[in-house]
This record gives sequence, structure tokens and C-alpha cells, in this order.
Amino acid sequence: MARRETATGYALLAPSLIGILAFLLLPIGVVVWLSTQQWDLLFPPQFVGLDNWVSVLTDPTFGRSALISVLFVLLVIPVQTALGLLLATLLSRGLPGSAFLRVIYVIPWMCAPLALGVVWRWIFSPSDGALNAITGVYVEWLSSPVLALPAVAAVSIWSQVGYVTLFFMAGLAAIPATLIDAARVDGASAWQIFWRVKLPLLRPTMFFVLVTGVIASFQAFDQIYALTPGGGPEGTTDVIATRIYDEAFRGSSDLGRASVMALLLFLVLVVITLAQQRYFRSRITYDLS
Repeated sequence: MARRETATGYALLAPSLIGILAFLLLPIGVVVWLSTQQWDLLFPPQFVGLDNWVSVLTDPTFGRSALISVLFVLLVIPVQTALGLLLATLLSRGLPGSAFLRVIYVIPWMCAPLALGVVWRWIFSPSDGALNAITGVYVEWLSSPVLALPAVAAVSIWSQVGYVTLFFMAGLAAIPATLIDAARVDGASAWQIFWRVKLPLLRPTMFFVLVTGVIASFQAFDQIYALTPGGGPEGTTDVIATRIYDEAFRGSSDLGRASVMALLLFLVLVVITLAQQRYFRSRITYDLS
């Protein structure tokens, strides 16, 4: 009976296990193998050992892309998280039109990032763009080395804030009303209720939002590529994802170096995720009773 139940369990898990093997573990293994090869997609791969790793780690261009990615994440995550929490708090009050606004906020997140990038590139256009036409000021939003990265970050925030808002709304809805009522009976103000009651109980949601947001921001490619192809003015929007693409499919077409960059990005995300998990582990409360 025990063996039969075990076999049944593995049979039920088989579709998911096959998917994990085919679409997660196998691609990672292929990328690890490619990181030791020199391959331009035209000639057979050649084993080069750790030469690709040394080349990438000593490449100032990759270091600059890593720094730009960090700056992009620092521009996006704090604003995106704070704005999503603010909108969730306002929409959770059940004011007239809240249901309609929920749909409006989530539409950008549901749209294709590449298509949104093309639309926003027209909006930011200095000659016939909608933004300059509305403000009446001629600004090179995507051609300026100073403004290009903040402009791209603003588009990313606009497209992801609805996603963040939805999760914070779910977290707020899970907080028992009895805790809020008890705080009001004790004389707590609206700000004290938010800061002392709601925000601590939102830490599981905050952890999830931050982890997924950081991962998505470090991997951002579609919108950045559509808004500022080729790395933007003076390479100011050449994040790691675009650097991997350019290394693999443009220029020298070196899949070995591109694989090393992808693995380094993966390792960085693992370290950041573990650091966030360790930080929130002792600060998360799941018991709402």
C-alpha cells in the first residue's frame, strides 16, 4: 500500500517534474556548459575552460552594465513599492469608482512590455511626442545621457505598479477587522493604525513584492530595448539583460561570454533573494489571530 501510494504521488507529480526538468534544470545545465565554450552559432563550439569567466569578470563594459542595472533597480523598486502601497491603501477604502480604478491600474501590467515600450518611445519623442506637446517644453527624454535611465525607470514603474497594488490590496484584505477596531478603541490614529498594525502584518506581502520586483527589474529587457535600442545614449541604459543579448546575438555573437553573464546575473539574484529572506525571516508575522 505504501509503495502504491508513493508511485501514485510521483505519477501525479510527473507533469510538473517534467516541466521543471525541461524548462528550468536542463536550460541551466546548457548555459553552464556554454559558459565553457566559444561558439558564434556558425562554427562548432570549442572548449575554452574558464577563459570566458576571466574575460567577463575583467571586462569593464560588463561592470558598467552591472552598475547601471543596480541604479535601475534603485530607481524602480522604492518608488514602485511605495506607490503601490499608497494606491492599495486608497483603493481598499471602498470609495466610489475603486473597482474601475483597479482595472485601469492593472491594464499596463497585462500588456506586452515590448508594445508598451514602442508606445512610450513615441510619447517621449522630442519632435512629435505627446509629452513634449502637452508640456510645451522640448526635452530629449531618451537621447539625454542624464534623462534616459530615469525615463526608462518611470515607464517600468508605471507598468508594474498595478501588479504591486493588487498584492498589497490582497494583504490588506487579509488583515482581520477586529485588530483595526481594537486599535481604534485604544485611541490609535489612522497613521498609527497603518504604521503599527497594518504595515507589520503586510511584511509577508512586502517580502514577496520586493523579491519578485527586484528579480524582474534586474531581468528587465523588453521595454528598455524598445525605448533605447543599442544601450541608449552613451550606453546609459545598457543593463545586464541588454548586454547579454548584444553579446549573444550582435557584434561578436559569443554565446560563451553571454552564458557567463547570465550565470553571474543568476547568482546575484540568488544572493539578493537569500539576503531578503534572511532579513524578513525574523520580522514576518503570519499569525493574525
